[in-house]
Formats: sequence, C-alpha cells, structure tokens
Amino acid sequence: MEKDFSRREPEKPIDRIYVEDQVRDRSYIVPTNHYHPYYEIYYLESGSCRFFIGGTMLDVHAGDLLIIPPRTMHYTRYLFGTCRRFNLFFRRKDLEQDIRNTFPGQDTFFSQWRLLQIPDFYRDSLTALFGRMLNEEKINDERTPLLLKCRLQETLLVCSRIGVIPEAPPADIHTTDQAIVRAAGFMREHFREPITAEEIAKAAGFSINYLSRKFRQAAGLGVHEYLSYLRLHQAALELVETKDLIIDIALRCGFTDANYFKDCFKRHYGVSPRAYRTGKE
Repeated sequence: MEKDFSRREPEKPIDRIYVEDQVRDRSYIVPTNHYHPYYEIYYLESGSCRFFIGGTMLDVHAGDLLIIPPRTMHYTRYLFGTCRRFNLFFRRKDLEQDIRNTFPGQDTFFSQWRLLQIPDFYRDSLTALFGRMLNEEKINDERTPLLLKCRLQETLLVCSRIGVIPEAPPADIHTTDQAIVRAAGFMREHFREPITAEEIAKAAGFSINYLSRKFRQAAGLGVHEYLSYLRLHQAALELVETKDLIIDIALRCGFTDANYFKDCFKRHYGVSPRAYRTGKE
C-alpha cells in the first residue's frame, strides 16, 4: 500500500527515517494543508508545482529541493502538468552535528524552511541516491533504519556541497497568488492584534468573499484557520521557551478568551497547553 505522509495525523511522530517517491499530475488534489512534528526534504525530479509554505507562495521546478522544518505549514498544487517528487522524512535526532555544521549558519539553517537549487550536472546522482533509499525501504529489515540514517547524512552532505541557495524565492507568481501572499504577510505581521476579515481583505486588495475563496484554493485552508494557526504556533513556542502564565501567552498571541484558547490548542495539538509545556499527555 502506498504511504502518503500528507495524510498523516499532524501530531503523529515517526519511529525512523522514511522515504517515498510519487508521480502527481493536475488531476491530483492535495486534500488540505498539513504540517508534522518531523523534518521533510521535498525534491522535485521533474515538472513544476506551486508551494504555499510558511506564508510564502513559490513555484518549484525540476532540481529544486525544499528542507521543511517541523510544524511548518505547507500545501502543494500541481498546476503545470506531471511531476515526480521524492520525500524524505526524518527527526531532529537523525541530524548529525557534523552534518549540520556544513550548512551556512549551522543549526540555525534548519530552523526555517529552505530552498536549494541542484545544478543540472548533479541531479542524476541525487536521484540515484534517493533510489538507493527507496530500495532500502523495500528490504525493510533490522539494518534498514541505520542504513537510511547513513543515506540521510550523505544526502544532506551532498546538498551542502552542491546546493545553490537563491538570493530570493522565484518571483514567477500569478497576480492573484501575490495577493494571497500579501494577505498571509499581513496576518503574520498583525496576528497578535484583533484584526478583522475586512482588514485582511483590504491588505490583499480583494473583497472578503473573494479572498476567502482564493485563499482556500491557494493555501489549502481558510483565512481564519491560517490566522488561528499563526497564533497557536506562536503560543506553542512561548509555552516551551518562557515561563509566562498561560493566560498571558494566550492574550499576547491574539486570543481574548482563555477557555477558547485552551479548546483551540487542544484541538490543534491534541493536548492542553499545560500538558504541552510539561511534555505530558
């Protein structure tokens, strides 16, 4: 049975490194946006597709590789025809420190999503490396987890040597999608404030109803769902990184009611804010 990690439960962890390859075309509709508590490498071997990731819209082309950190919301649309892509899923503890040190900024490099462009000359060798990992998935014996960990380090080491980091994400975005990016940017900048749908629509240059429809089409979720995601994501960070009262964090992150915040948080993360802070379920 084909694994489809885009359909995994958001908080369900993985027990080792996994790799998959899939072919998608215009007929494939990603069910919804998603995020997960582990890293993902998304490598597009052929074709082009459109990504909404972290509030940014970009077109991804053959030879592009995305490193997606845990809990980074992303959504893919296959608008331009058939694509073949590889996905590699791994945990932070699978990243060797020596490997992290080969990237610019070292540990900080992996704290946000990254786009690397693989030069034409090296693409076949990278595809072959993914192919060896896929073969290892088929064997799937007691040595597989260790061998996949070795292959992960090799993949990252190769990427750190040959991957080109563009100065800015590609700008080949349709006008309507640029408006979606403006709306997402406005929410990221003002999510701590009691912003209204009218203010978000004005920032995008759309009517409220049109923005709602276009945003869901582009990002895989509604405007208010994305705003709630931003607030909950920030609250989760502050629960771990500070000792502030939960109510103070909730208010600071844009929630006006403590009980509503707790209900939203538990629906999103599966545990209460207090349990999330202590690491207990």
